[in-house]
Amino acid sequence: MTHKIAILGASGYTGAELVRLISQHPGMEIVALAAERKAGLEMSAVFPHLRHLRLPTLCKIGEIDFSGVDLCFCALPHKTSQEVISALPSDLKIVDLSADFRLRDPAEYKKWYGNDHAALEQQAEAVYGLTEFYREDIRTARLVAGTGCNAATGLYTLLPLIGAGVIDLDHIILDLKCAVSGAGRALKENLLHAELSEGYHPYAVGGSHRHMGEFDQEFERVAGRPVRIQFTPHLVPANRGILATAYVHGDAGVVLDTLNAAYGSEPFIQVLPMGEVPSTRHIRGSNFCHIGVVADRIDGRVIVVAALDNLTKGSSGQALQNANLMLGEDEQAGLMMAPLFP
Repeated sequence: MTHKIAILGASGYTGAELVRLISQHPGMEIVALAAERKAGLEMSAVFPHLRHLRLPTLCKIGEIDFSGVDLCFCALPHKTSQEVISALPSDLKIVDLSADFRLRDPAEYKKWYGNDHAALEQQAEAVYGLTEFYREDIRTARLVAGTGCNAATGLYTLLPLIGAGVIDLDHIILDLKCAVSGAGRALKENLLHAELSEGYHPYAVGGSHRHMGEFDQEFERVAGRPVRIQFTPHLVPANRGILATAYVHGDAGVVLDTLNAAYGSEPFIQVLPMGEVPSTRHIRGSNFCHIGVVADRIDGRVIVVAALDNLTKGSSGQALQNANLMLGEDEQAGLMMAPLFP
């Protein structure tokens, strides 16, 4: 059986990444690509690297006949997905890549995003899309809310350790470096080459980054009490990749054993031998996440480093992994490509 797929927001980076991945999927066919401002154009005119593929012409969302669609990926900007998804057929399976359905509590959504939630009925049924921790819920979900790419990296690094109680929950520092594609494709002055190249800088310093809402939500869920980490993201002049470095208090051997126990059977998360650290160059263009553990020179302190591709495992690859589960496909289908190197 070939599943019919629609992608809304196909002219953005995550939309293009979805097309790249699904084009190699043995059980999926893209039947509709929506991009409101690019409607009428061929995908090759927007993304020349995809010109070898036979794809539908870009259209407006209202032009799609969803009766012939099995699953829809919604790669629209934040605050747009709520209105669009609430108007889609109630029996349509949806994977949303925006932030609109990630936070379960509408009050928390308003706190972090500044406006009331406009699709409370759909929010109530949304399943958080961190695949390795919500796999069984995702299998039966109609709507899956993909994680933030920064959030996914930090959660993979820390969630098993917090859940197992093997680190001090009141002394966690997460320092994260994210490539520029994580900011999307829209033109922004601070993302111009002359503004960004030859340096990197922190942003949302002091806990104002919106992905903090996801950290608070997921860490409290496994700890059974609030866990408030110290988190600083940095924008780096690279196209792809996230590198997260966590500083925690605990025993390095226990931390490594806990991560191995959590991820030993996971196909996409690889825990490295003690003392080996990951690099974004080793996961680029793939759905893999590498995690390394190093004992600090000060006894009782541990450094945990994780690397993933923000457009793949952090977003579109994660979305396809979830869609595979929702459609009864092999979870690894279309996702086992090797990283690009060099």
